[in-house]
Amino acid sequence: MLEVCVSRKTAEAEGVFSFELKAVNGAVLPAFTAGSHVDVHVAPGVIRQYSLCNSPQERGRYVIAVLNEPTSRGGSRGMHSDVVEGSRLTIGAPRNLFDLDLSGDRYLLFAGGIGITPILAMAHTLVVARKSFELHYCGRSVERLAFLDLLSDVPFAEHLHLHVDNGPYEQRLDVAKILATPGQGDQLYVCGPSGFMSHIQSSAQACGWADQQIHREDFTAAPQVLEGDQPFEIELSRSGRVIEVPAQKTALEVLLEHNVEVESSCEQGICGACITRVLAGEPEHRDQYMNAAEHARNDSFTPCCSRSRSPRLVLDL
Repeated sequence: MLEVCVSRKTAEAEGVFSFELKAVNGAVLPAFTAGSHVDVHVAPGVIRQYSLCNSPQERGRYVIAVLNEPTSRGGSRGMHSDVVEGSRLTIGAPRNLFDLDLSGDRYLLFAGGIGITPILAMAHTLVVARKSFELHYCGRSVERLAFLDLLSDVPFAEHLHLHVDNGPYEQRLDVAKILATPGQGDQLYVCGPSGFMSHIQSSAQACGWADQQIHREDFTAAPQVLEGDQPFEIELSRSGRVIEVPAQKTALEVLLEHNVEVESSCEQGICGACITRVLAGEPEHRDQYMNAAEHARNDSFTPCCSRSRSPRLVLDL
């Protein structure tokens, strides 16, 4: 855990504030790479993940940006209303689930709304690496696009392409045209609302982009409890206790109710904080953290969202 102070809070766009974070003791902060995020302890029991959007070359500060979500569960609302300049926050060390592969020749970056945050850090990195790239920034209106002053200046202006819903027709996003001729050394990175990312991804696939060339980051996951879910049992190997997980609850909820300590953060299967070792049984994986090979091993699962295909899972708890 790191103790930081909010040295600056800035209105970046309609409904978006950025927060500059510096170590309370003035120390150098841990290094990070483009695509990294930090866990921010917004309030007791409220931990949220926010992408770092400043240059990874900087070691004296972290910059995050937060959209005030109308359906906030306490994270963005708390950041906007309760966190001010001078506030102290506890954050986790940077983690990267959206790593930028610098072995490519050309990069197409797509950002939808607040999805600009990890993409901006990537733009910083690509400039330093002297890579060819385009940054396509999409939103409902110019007023809702954060960091426009920064992006409209050197060294980003020559790479920036704006696409807003209420703008002239000629600047509207034509995905098929942009993605029409993929080269073997091309890489595509996209972040934003799930529908936006799915559109970019499916369009790229239709244009012949290979799956390994397409990279996306999800801020939210599908619902954790679905219609048709069945109850299952969890056996705690260290004590032999057996706990039933009903259809309408997640395994994490039930474990915490029974005072079983499990580290957790996003509670959506995105961050990987709650990954738990499975000793027996077959999990039904619903997370977006582990890859297909890790799922196939069935030796761990995320209790915040995943369930069980077998009647019982034996966990290393």
